[in-house]
Order: sequence, then C-alpha cells, then structure tokens
Amino acid sequence: MGGFFGTISVKECINDLFYGTDYNSHLGTKRAGMVTFDAEKGFSRSIHSLERDYFRSRFESELHTFVGRSGIGVISDTDPQPILVNSHLGRYAVVTVAKVNNMREIADELLAERMHFSEMSANNINQTELIALLINMGNTFTDGINLVYKKIKGSCSMLILTEDGIIAARDALGRTSIVIGQKEGAHCVTTETTSMPNLDYKVVRDLGPGEIVRLRADGIEVMQRPFKCEQICSFLWVYYGFPASDYLGVNSEYVREESGKVMGAEDNTEADCVCGIPDSGVGMAIGYAEGHNIPYKRAVLKYTPTWPRSFTPGQQSQRNLVAKMKLIPNGALLKDQRMVFCDDSIVRGTQLRDNVREFYDYGAKEVHARISCPPLVYSCPFIGFTSSKSDLELITRQVIKDFEGDPNAKLEEYARTNSPEYKRMVEEIGRRLGLTSVKFNKIETLIKAIGLPKCRICTHCFDGSSYYFQDSPNDPS
Repeated sequence: MGGFFGTISVKECINDLFYGTDYNSHLGTKRAGMVTFDAEKGFSRSIHSLERDYFRSRFESELHTFVGRSGIGVISDTDPQPILVNSHLGRYAVVTVAKVNNMREIADELLAERMHFSEMSANNINQTELIALLINMGNTFTDGINLVYKKIKGSCSMLILTEDGIIAARDALGRTSIVIGQKEGAHCVTTETTSMPNLDYKVVRDLGPGEIVRLRADGIEVMQRPFKCEQICSFLWVYYGFPASDYLGVNSEYVREESGKVMGAEDNTEADCVCGIPDSGVGMAIGYAEGHNIPYKRAVLKYTPTWPRSFTPGQQSQRNLVAKMKLIPNGALLKDQRMVFCDDSIVRGTQLRDNVREFYDYGAKEVHARISCPPLVYSCPFIGFTSSKSDLELITRQVIKDFEGDPNAKLEEYARTNSPEYKRMVEEIGRRLGLTSVKFNKIETLIKAIGLPKCRICTHCFDGSSYYFQDSPNDPS
C-alpha cells in the first residue's frame, strides 16, 4: 500500500519529518524517500531501498543534509519517490499512495503528445512520475490533480511540496485516508494518526474524498471542497492500520476488538483458549476472548528482534520461509489444547495451512480459525493489499472453480453471508487448510463495528459492491 507524512513549520522541520515518516513503515516494504524545501538551498531529496534494511537506519546518517521548514516523506510499496519536478506550475516534489491499473494506456497517450519519462524503476514507468506529468497538464495544481482523478483507473492520494506550502489531495473516492494535524507553529498531514502523538500534533480533521488543501505553517487553505461520495477501504481497519491509528475518527484496534467480541459471543464452538496471529489478528482475538468467555493466550509469537516489520524477498520460496521464520509457536501453550486462532484474512491460504500443520505437530487437539473479515471473493482493483495477480490466486475462487467449473460463477451467491453456496465454500476452505473449523466475520458485523454507513465504505473484495473506475459519481468529467 504505502503511507506518507508532510510537515510545514516556522522552524526547521527535519526531525518531525523523519520520525513522522517512520511511523508509516508498517504500510510499505520496498522504498522510502524524503524531501525538504529551503528558500535558499532549494529542494533536498534522498531515496533508499527498504528491501534489506529499515527506514531509520537508511536515513539517520544523512539527516544533516536536509535543510528547510517544510518537507514530505513516503514509505512506498511501489516506485522510488519523491519525484522532483520543474514545470510551468513551478518547482515542486510529489509523493503518492496509488494504484494505477491503466498506467501503460496513459503513458502511451503522453508519449504521443511528445512528453517523456525520466524516472524508471527496473525498466518500468514510475507511476508517481506519470501522475506528475498529468498534474503538469493542468493550468493550476487543482486542474492537474482533477485530471489525475479523471484519467487513472484505481486510486491516488498525494502530497505536493511547493515553494509555497504543502498541497494534500485525497483520492477521488477516498479509498485511502489523509488527516491533518496541528501544534504551535506547525501543521502536518499524513495517512496515519499514529504519526502524531509523540510529535505533539493534535488531529485537526480528515480530508474528504477528492478534497485538495494547501498547508502553511499558520493555516489551511481549501483549494477544492470534498466530493459527495466516499468509499474508504475497509481493510484499513482489518489489516493495514496500526492499532493506535484512527480513520475518519474510528480506531482500528477498536474495530478489531468489537468484531471479535461479536464473533465470540455468537460462536458455540467449545474451546480452551484463543490466540491472535500477530500482529493484526491480536485485537480480534482479545475481543473474541471476551465475547466467548475463554482465556486469551499467546500461543504464537512474532519474533520481533529480527522481524519487527514486513520483509518481502523477491522469490516466492524465500517469502514462504520468511513468513514462517517470523512466527514462533509456543508448544507449552498448544499441547492438548482446543485452540481458536484469529487472523486478519485468508488470501491464498498457504501460510495458514502451514501454521495449522505446525500447531498440530506441537500437540494441539483442535485448531479453529476465526477470520477478521469476510471471505475475499474479489481481488482489489483499487489498492495493492496483496501480491495476487489474478482472482484465481484467491482460495475462494479456486474452490468456486472446482465446484462450478468456472471461477466466476455465482459470485453473488458465494459472497452472500450464510447462503448455501457461502456455507459450502467456507466448509471446503476449512477442509483444505486442515482446520477443525473456520468462520469468517460477517460483513454486517464489520460494517457495524466500523460505525459508518456501508455506502461510505469500500467492501469490494468481499461483495464486489464498490464503484469501479469511471463509474464513480465523483468522476471530475
């Protein structure tokens, strides 16, 4: 996915920028970058790979090279950022949290108009540069950003560091979040409220979908008011979000615990204890323990000394090994127990199947899985939350294909909570993963825990219901 942080102050900003960006590290695994602006020195930028190291160790030694009272930083799961631009709009730097599905199509249009690309990554077009080129086609920043909203298929939120403040623009349908913070003499803007407390910022407000603002040290200028329709990603609460982070004022850990509490209260399965698969399954497990009135135990632990964050090697065999290395079963707590394990989601099911086999090897009598979200019946076209390249990589679609002969058959029925097709699919998933039983959070429970109207929340990966690309009522055209 990715996350960003920006700050503008009456004094030097690099410490806030460095630590504020670092607090987005759970959102990306590939690259990170920071850029500051100083009236005399201009823009100072640095970009590093995170695939073999961490943000802090990459940037700490060069903090003295950054000068200025404003800056933006990014943790990216895609391309090297920030991009530096010199155009008719002036000099600026831009970072994005985006997924652009029609990048090749837009690039061909721009090349036909004799525009060129200079930032390449592994011989691929840098999508943040593509977005910058679209911005440059506008007469103003607002025009250009709206062209981005109109052209791309997917989603895009961005921060733009200019010589006159920081421009923040949230995705046209608000798939991802942007929140503004304030303290004496400074403003910040970020994807994660977790960035704020230890830097003494207080939340001012969230940006609305398609809203564009300019931040200065002493104020906020609204350049474009929010659009009417919103579709914020429900996976922010299920998986992405750090437990202390709020999205539209709703805390991610609260949602996980509430969902677990309801599932635990409704579940008649007899079990001895419950454990969360770290990190994102822990909140649900705590809630489940309360709702089901059984103890919470740490029967599986994450080995944080060397695996404090996600790490994604290039080869699948290495990724499988790393996934196993991070989690250590506690045999003393597993032996002879009827265990309930809570996890955030099941995508392919490969890792969970290996975990289940290991739990039995350590002596568990029964292994039940309770999943924080509904079954993933549709892949996400809006945010890159998995590395799946096709729907058929989802275990749900594999099951549907085997049942129906067509992975796209009767999807509405399979996605509908407690339909005959849904029950048959869930039972088969449990069988294939070697589970005593598996149950998924109901979409109705998840929406109630979030507490926003369903029409404001994207649940496309569960029920295929979201606005899709140019079908959006917010389309700037």
